[in-house]
Amino acid sequence: MKTLNLDEAAQFLKLHPEEVRRRAKAGIIPGAKVGKCWVFIEEDLAAYMRSLYAPPRQALQVGHGEKQLCHSVNVVRRGGLVSPHQAASELDALLQLKIKPKHRNSTTS
Repeated sequence: MKTLNLDEAAQFLKLHPEEVRRRAKAGIIPGAKVGKCWVFIEEDLAAYMRSLYAPPRQALQVGHGEKQLCHSVNVVRRGGLVSPHQAASELDALLQLKIKPKHRNSTTS
């Protein structure tokens, strides 16, 4: 197990030493402060770098002769951005007081 000091870890990660110190202090980069110095394990830094890799994308597989339907055409859209006007009108509708009709006198004169 090989340990690295702050400058060696910064060189390994291709970052400025102060940035490595900030990230280690925040718990983003694995490291320990032993006494007054930061100590990093090389394998932990390699695992940290691997965790930053983009996830592999799966290739689209389309069978020959099969008709592929687009399933997203009839799907109700959820989430996403709402315009301020639409959000305000929805909020007004939710906050609007429900007014009950006044009772009429049922006696006739």
